[in-house]
Amino acid sequence: MTDIKRIKTALVSVYHKDNLDQLLKKLHQEGVRFISTGGTQSFIESLQLPCQSVESLTSYPSILGGRVKTLHPKVFGGILCRRDNETDLQQTEQYEIPEIDLVIVDLYPFQETAASGAQEQSIIEKIDIGGISLIRAAAKNFKDVVIVASKAQYEPLYELLQNNGAQTTLEDRKWFAKEAFAVSSDYDSAIFNWFDAEQGSAFRYSENNAKVLRYGENPHQKGFFFGKFEEMFEQLQGKEISYNNLLDIDAAVNLINEFDDVTFAILKHNNACGLASRKNLIDAWNDALAGDPVSAFGGVLITNAVLDKVTAEEINKLFFEVIIAPDYDVDALEILTQKKNRIILIQKQTQTANKQFRSLLNGVLVQDKDNSIQQESDLKLVTKKSPETSQIEDLLFANKLVKNTKSNAIILAKGKQLLASGVGQTSRVDALKQAIEKAQSFGFDLTGAVMASDAFFPFPDCVEIAGNVGINAVIQPGGSVRDDLTIDYCNENNIAMVTTGVRHFKH
Repeated sequence: MTDIKRIKTALVSVYHKDNLDQLLKKLHQEGVRFISTGGTQSFIESLQLPCQSVESLTSYPSILGGRVKTLHPKVFGGILCRRDNETDLQQTEQYEIPEIDLVIVDLYPFQETAASGAQEQSIIEKIDIGGISLIRAAAKNFKDVVIVASKAQYEPLYELLQNNGAQTTLEDRKWFAKEAFAVSSDYDSAIFNWFDAEQGSAFRYSENNAKVLRYGENPHQKGFFFGKFEEMFEQLQGKEISYNNLLDIDAAVNLINEFDDVTFAILKHNNACGLASRKNLIDAWNDALAGDPVSAFGGVLITNAVLDKVTAEEINKLFFEVIIAPDYDVDALEILTQKKNRIILIQKQTQTANKQFRSLLNGVLVQDKDNSIQQESDLKLVTKKSPETSQIEDLLFANKLVKNTKSNAIILAKGKQLLASGVGQTSRVDALKQAIEKAQSFGFDLTGAVMASDAFFPFPDCVEIAGNVGINAVIQPGGSVRDDLTIDYCNENNIAMVTTGVRHFKH
């Protein structure tokens, strides 16, 4: 038996009617007859196309305020009938059940209604019953039936009709079934998550927008991105964005969102290697680059200010992968677009997710995003010496940086400039030594600089090492059973220290 099936009868039941008329007219031209209900039937007839009502097929009206319309054996029997099963065919003939070869469904907008803040009863009424049942029935019987489960499949079906007429292959029908189950599982996940209300009783995450990447973290690994990248960014030019680019872009956005002053940051492998806040963008760029001009090569650049020509001329001297800004002056773009592989992004005003998760072992870890950032009022002075006014600004500046740096992390800063960072070390002492060595290698004077730590100091060794190079103000969470030892050392050596009470581990 051939796997080519002709579409003769279509059941159409949709909530949104936009972009549907062209498809319906094409189906009619191919000799397909329609069965429908209520508003969809009226829409089809408004196109001057004949349509049989579901009520005339089932001999039952739409009841319970429209909750029950298509849930009937004459509908589902016509969808689920196996055309190669003699018993099925005998029963459909006995009960006068017409075969339905195509189902077009558009589910009630549950996600949109829930996101709108509507009342509970309004949200409940947008849980589709008949539509989701039609999708599952038609997709299950893909050997004989085509299922179009959302507006996203209108165009593929129209193209199929244009190329092949009203007939489909098994491969075609299986593809539409796969897409349909993606729609139904996404819909059910949204309903569960609304009922769960972040209780965490089960993990359900669904995203339909898949992008195949060139590869994963390394060339031998497959990579995919699931999400609406275009909602957050407009890509003006450049090569295809890679897996590692996306990781850096995510880190860059999270970091720059911490700052209100004009700020420029340079990142490599998800960590800042340069960052400065200044009144002028060109000064912010120059001082960010000075933080580590070596690591800046091939990095990801981000600013929270419109990028101008003067700054673009300086940036253009550096090889970099990605640049992100809220906008660009025309003459700045003329400079930056000289090298066509550069990825140039405009960051739009959108919110990032408040939940984070990653796969590990045989499960998934889920947590709230670290949205906590401390203000001056959150600082607790624990030493006799108080930080100077300018140092308080630097301490808060450094705390934002250390929050967005891989643990164990130490940040050294002065004058709202990142002097150096110690990143991802197995001991906090090693992180500090790494930062000091890097700062000194680029000629920075650490006298009067501040130090930020992502977690508490278990011993006074870090403040001792820092004090020996001129650092005299420290910010850290506190909470060690040996805090008194660290505080005593600071008091004895004229070092100011404030605690925040908030740890910022990042792994």
